[in-house]
Amino acid sequence: MIERITPDHISTLQPGQIFVFGSNQFGHHAGGAARYALDHFGAEWGNGEGLQGRSYAIPTMEGLLSTRQAVERFIAFAKAHPELTFLVTPIGCGIAGYTPQEIAPFFADARSLPNVYLPASFLK
Repeated sequence: MIERITPDHISTLQPGQIFVFGSNQFGHHAGGAARYALDHFGAEWGNGEGLQGRSYAIPTMEGLLSTRQAVERFIAFAKAHPELTFLVTPIGCGIAGYTPQEIAPFFADARSLPNVYLPASFLK
């Protein structure tokens, strides 16, 4: 399997690329990657999940079960949209306080998708 790794820092996106970031269910994108998505990639204040502009929000602040379910919805979305390339940031591993070891297993099914790039910390 070819590993697709998200760059450590994303400041621009190529056509068709989507910035995937951790959010909260209320879409209060006040800090971290969520704030960056709000300022640069079309994330919408008040929208806590899904495609918004050139970004995709995955809520991570409501617990691990909720995060896992949101990641499952993201993977289904990515499968349905092979024309887009998703650059997943280390969601849940900043303000939400989880470790890559806790979050990475949720993305196991995404590893085989050619249009999903994952952080190196999720591939270890």
